[in-house]
Amino acid sequence: MTTAAASATAASAPTVAGRRSVRITLRTVQVVLGLFFALASGVPKLIAHSTAVETFERLGWGDPGMYTIGALEVLGGIALLIPVLGSVSATALIGLMIGAFVASVSALGGENAATPLILILPLAWIAWARRGQTRELVRLLARRGE
Repeated sequence: MTTAAASATAASAPTVAGRRSVRITLRTVQVVLGLFFALASGVPKLIAHSTAVETFERLGWGDPGMYTIGALEVLGGIALLIPVLGSVSATALIGLMIGAFVASVSALGGENAATPLILILPLAWIAWARRGQTRELVRLLARRGE
């Protein structure tokens, strides 16, 4: 092996390790957020936990709104865990979080308004980093339609 080849190999080693750690971190964030949306945020709405019922009554949305948002959160959380759906799910959950922020500020006096804004940041990272999966999903759906 020449000195130049050895130098090039040594220089690329940290890059490969760095990419691997970014992929692991991204996947970890996806799993944590998927579990959060499915279990910690969506399920309490679906089982009509008293805090969820109270919040949706204050919003004026009642049970239908609570069950709809709960179902969307559970489905979005599960979809975050499915590789080909990660980017689409993150994008949809960003929309849901924008709605949660607006509802919080306009109808709940800003109570917990920071939470959806904080969640948008890692969701945006997932949506951007996994954007190739959206292309793959479109390709799969197009092939099915043929």
